Amino acid sequence: MPAEDSISVVKTGSTISTAGTSSAVAIPTDSSGAAPKYVRIAATQAAFVKAGFSGLAAASGDVLVQPADAVILKVAGMTHIAAIQVAAAGVVQISPLEDQ
Repeated sequence: MPAEDSISVVKTGSTISTAGTSSAVAIPTDSSGAAPKYVRIAATQAAFVKAGFSGLAAASGDVLVQPADAVILKVAGMTHIAAIQVAAAGVVQISPLEDQ
């Protein structure tokens, strides 16, 4: 029997290459083509991330994602994720979660 706190990722997500200025990407849809309620975000280097709408920018003090760690964010109704590096450039990966 699956664990109650397990997640399901079926569809390929999106990535953001981080730099000293914020970049944003549209939240990827789930396997049914619908906007997900939750996303999993991981990073290769420490990055600040923010969920919101088109035109948003991440800044120091937003949600910190550390390398070898991941966060799950509730993004229901939001359209974009923005990210900015903390000290070194890296990649932030966003996966849409299924059945949430």
